[in-house]
Formats: sequence, C-alpha cells, structure tokens
Amino acid sequence: MSTSPDATSTSPATDPADDATRDIADVAAVEVITAAAVHLMSAAAVKCGLAEDADAQGHLDLDEARKLITALAALVTTSAPDIGNQHARSLRDGLRSLQLAFREASVVPDAPGDGPGEKFTGSVV
Repeated sequence: MSTSPDATSTSPATDPADDATRDIADVAAVEVITAAAVHLMSAAAVKCGLAEDADAQGHLDLDEARKLITALAALVTTSAPDIGNQHARSLRDGLRSLQLAFREASVVPDAPGDGPGEKFTGSVV
C-alpha cells in the first residue's frame, strides 16, 4: 500500500461534499423553499415570454412554462402553511401573475380551472 503524497485522499475537513452538507444544514427550510420557488418563477417567466427579447430569442415555450407553473403552484400551495403568510403571499402573487401571463401568451386559452397550476390554486380568471 502506497503512502506517497501523490495518493488521492480526502479528509473530512477538506471534502467539498462535507462543506456543502454543513452549509445546507445551516439554511432554514423556508429559505430553501422560497429559493426553489424563485427559480421556478424565473424559468416560467422566461418560458412565458416575459424576458426581454424572449420571443425573438426563441425562449417562448408554453409547454415548458405549463410544467414549471404547475410545479410552482404545487410547491406554493402545499408549503404555504409551513412557510408562513409573509412568504406565501408574495409567492402566491408571483404565481398568479405567471398564470395570467400564460393565459395572455396562449393562442388557444384553457378553460377556467384548466390552466397551469389551477388544479392547486383554482381558476385565475
């Protein structure tokens, strides 16, 4: 068995995975949930064509937007009791804005209650 300095070994103090685990352990659940929601919102906004030059750049993709908005609606709706009203209110507002933007961008509108995420939130129209 070789004990040369060239041998690859990671000690717990220098292992990046351990550092990441310690870092995430220090983050409150509400912060993780809201960060995930913000990522979903941002991606959905781009896919709905709300980004600058989204249509010209080919970013408009309502099929993808529908999936993202539905996932966001599920996350916001199910986590609202746990994250508190002050966080949930702003996430609900952003979600509703995305749902309305999706309806505006859609050539063939969904029936009330059938839009993205509306099975979790109810109709937005």
